[in-house]
Amino acid sequence: MRAYLSVFRMRLKMELQYRGAMIGGIVCQMFFGIVLVALYHALYESKAQAMPIEQVSTYVWLQQAFFRMMVATDPDLNDKIKNGSISYDLCRPVNMYTFYYIRVAAQKLMGSLMRGIPMMIVAFLLPKGWGITLPSSGGGLMSGLIALSLGLICMCALENITIAFTMRTLDPRGMQSLLNLLMVTLSGNLLPLTLFPDSWQKVITMLPYAQLLDAPIRLYSGEYMVSEAPLILLRQSGWAAVLILIGVGLWEMNRKKMIIQGG
Repeated sequence: MRAYLSVFRMRLKMELQYRGAMIGGIVCQMFFGIVLVALYHALYESKAQAMPIEQVSTYVWLQQAFFRMMVATDPDLNDKIKNGSISYDLCRPVNMYTFYYIRVAAQKLMGSLMRGIPMMIVAFLLPKGWGITLPSSGGGLMSGLIALSLGLICMCALENITIAFTMRTLDPRGMQSLLNLLMVTLSGNLLPLTLFPDSWQKVITMLPYAQLLDAPIRLYSGEYMVSEAPLILLRQSGWAAVLILIGVGLWEMNRKKMIIQGG
């Protein structure tokens, strides 16, 4: 356990070095956040929607604030797979799946905090209907934070499944492109899931992608009642367990039949 904690701390410190990228990311996500909110204002002026514009604005800003959690990958591992240096990691006295799971978790966590906290502070200062509203209740805030943590666990598990396929194909672009397309569409990043037809939501809210950010945001905003939180958290925990088991199985299969590339 001490080895994994050391890996986690070192990865956190490494992410802190990229302050320029953090500032650039904040400016970029702030720009896209304002553009998206402006588009929804134009939509609401032409046709009223069931969901209040304040909740839509909050949904957009929280998605933008934690966008880094969804897109961050481990380029070092991809390079190791391509050039064959992953063979050195096989000599480490640690579980490879857990080792890289901890790395990507630290990367996503620190990247999200470095960008998300400043963005949320600025978004709280924006006029009503353009920024973030306060949480629906204290219980909604706490359950939203717990759900966000479970969403991070699911996201890291999905990332490791992608890496498992990369070990077989040697090219991360195919699976990562597919994963990113599904995440952007079914997590609510392209369009808040609350604006989808009710018949669609019965299906897409049960998928693992909706557990990443949609569920935490709905708990925060009050779209999901606090009384529904135990069921939602149980669903997230179930998906986290399933995704981790799938990833562990794939990594174990790759370890037994791994072909080292490179010279």
